Amino acid sequence: MNDITNRVANSPIYSLNMEEFYPRERRVKFDLRPFLYQDLILKEKEFRSMLKEVDWSVYKDTWVSIICSVDAIVPTWAYMLVSTYLQPVSKGYVIGGSEELEIFIAEQTLKSLDLSVMENRPVVIKGCSKIDIPLFAYGRLVSLLQPIAKSLMFGEPCSTVPLVKKGKS
Repeated sequence: MNDITNRVANSPIYSLNMEEFYPRERRVKFDLRPFLYQDLILKEKEFRSMLKEVDWSVYKDTWVSIICSVDAIVPTWAYMLVSTYLQPVSKGYVIGGSEELEIFIAEQTLKSLDLSVMENRPVVIKGCSKIDIPLFAYGRLVSLLQPIAKSLMFGEPCSTVPLVKKGKS
């Protein structure tokens, strides 16, 4: 009697599922609008005083984008000052919108990935995720893996789309 062999499990292919390590913590916006005088300008003394009254614990372990939702006169230092309050409590933050935040999250996440396990191996970047992973993250992943992987594919190990394959040296 012939035993059934799982050829995918026994192959050198490394299956990379970004869903397994991509951050799922809450994303929030910190809007400077409530700190403005008549939705137009920021007054330094009042702004500093109001920031001291904010319950910063609500930003614990969250990813934060610092924005101003109205067209107003807001000096750069104001965004930076908010950053100093978020630094000790948030998971991470950006001065910018949701898109910039997701790019930052992707960079931070991929920077901490151990790529050595994929060196000189065929790598399948798994598709079909239950969570939203920005396209930027997939593009960045290709830029990190292409120089070290034997080949890159996208999809599932049993049905992939080839992206790149190194020639024999």
